[in-house]
Amino acid sequence: MARVSFTANLQRHLSCPAQIVPGDTVRAVLDCVFAVQPRLRSYILDDQDRVRRHVAIYINGDRITDPERLIPTALKIDASAPVHLIEKT
Repeated sequence: MARVSFTANLQRHLSCPAQIVPGDTVRAVLDCVFAVQPRLRSYILDDQDRVRRHVAIYINGDRITDPERLIPTALKIDASAPVHLIEKT
């Protein structure tokens, strides 16, 4: 299970403590997070399911880079991978 954590900047806007969730892709992990905290979805994703410009996602310390800001549905992650959502300043 992946451990998903959020920076203090994100937590300032919404209650989003670290979570341990199942999933083998970034999308599956985030869908589990959104199921627990539905309001977080609209803060992380826009109405076209793209990662908002002010949010960065890191897996195992490596930033996911995608010029289209799409959540990679096929990007496999290790079950124990730390996932960090960061609000860019």
